[in-house]
Amino acid sequence: MVKLNKIYTRTGDDGTSGLVDGSRRAKHDARFEAIGAVDEANSTIGFAIIAITQSDHATALQRVQNDLFDLGADLATPGDDFTPSPMVLRMVPAQAEWLEAQIDTVNAQLSPLTSFILPGGSEAAARVHMARASVRRAERTAAALSGAESVNPAALAYINRLSDYLFVLARALNDGGAGDVLWVPGAGR
Repeated sequence: MVKLNKIYTRTGDDGTSGLVDGSRRAKHDARFEAIGAVDEANSTIGFAIIAITQSDHATALQRVQNDLFDLGADLATPGDDFTPSPMVLRMVPAQAEWLEAQIDTVNAQLSPLTSFILPGGSEAAARVHMARASVRRAERTAAALSGAESVNPAALAYINRLSDYLFVLARALNDGGAGDVLWVPGAGR
């Protein structure tokens, strides 16, 4: 259990922050960029939940928020050993598999896509689209990190799958796709 008695430590006043292994890096380090982007994505999901209220979708997104904390902890643990243990929190393939099951369930209830869609429609769908875009940025930062350092493949799979889940969820919140705003190529010419 986490217990935080004091919120500020002053240890980051020099522009560095600590990782799980005790090492310190610049706050603009690629690993912290990825951790921060995941935190931002988690916040946008919290903003989306407010518009969804009490539903199975809200419950699923709350699970996603917990998974994103796991993902942040995973990213904050450098190294090549991605085996979870009681002392090391790592993403596991089952987390992305759960998202895949959610995607399949939600997508089965949607009308087929006939066009690209614009982010919008209902307020709830628009908020989920904002979260999806934020998750895509988190995915890009995690992928950039993986180009320089080892990143848990289960973490990368999860963040990739999450944006897909948010896409189909936004469509579901747009009356099963009936309220989707369709892209009209060249409409502004």
